[in-house]
Amino acid sequence: MALLLVGGTAFRVWYVARADERPNVDAIVVLGAAQYDGTPSQVFAHRLGHAKELYDQGVAPRIITTGGRAPGDAHSEAEAGADWLTDNGVPAADTLVVSEGVDTLRSLQGASREMHDRGWATTVIVSDPWHSLRAHTMAEDAGLEAWTSPTHSGPIVQTRETQVWYIVRETAALLYYNLAAADSVRS
Repeated sequence: MALLLVGGTAFRVWYVARADERPNVDAIVVLGAAQYDGTPSQVFAHRLGHAKELYDQGVAPRIITTGGRAPGDAHSEAEAGADWLTDNGVPAADTLVVSEGVDTLRSLQGASREMHDRGWATTVIVSDPWHSLRAHTMAEDAGLEAWTSPTHSGPIVQTRETQVWYIVRETAALLYYNLAAADSVRS
C-alpha cells in the first residue's frame, strides 16, 4: 500500500509538471525563489519571465509576486520579483507584492488573503514543473481556485538527474504536507 501511495504521488508530480493551464484568471501568482540584493536568482528570473509571457498573452490583468525576506536581506523575494517585472515592461500598477512567507504554504496563504481582500479568487500559479502539484494543492487549500503553468526553462529542468531529484523531493514534500501538515491547514 505504501509503495502504491508513493508511486502514485510521484506519477502525479510528474504528470502535473507537464500541464500548462492558461485560463483567464484574476491574477497570476509567481512563487518566489532566491534573490541576491534585489536581483532574482536564475530560477526566479525564469519564473518571472514565464509569468510575464502569460500576462502578455492576456491570461490575467495582474501579477502577484510572493516571497519574504531572509534575515539581513535588504529586499524580499516579492519586491525583487516586482522590480524585475517592471524593469521588463509590466506596469507597476499591474503588480502586487506579497512579501510574507518564507515557504510555499505561507506565501500562498498571504497571496490568498490579498486576493480575497480585493475580491479575486482565481489564479494561475507559476513555479517550477515539479513544484506545481504541491503549489496547486496548497493554493486550493488556501481558498483559491487555481491552475498551474510551470516554467519549462532554467536550471531546474536542464538535466534528467535534476528532474529526478526534484520529482523525488516534491513527492516527499507533498506526502508530508498531505499526511502531516494538512490537518492543521484544512481545519
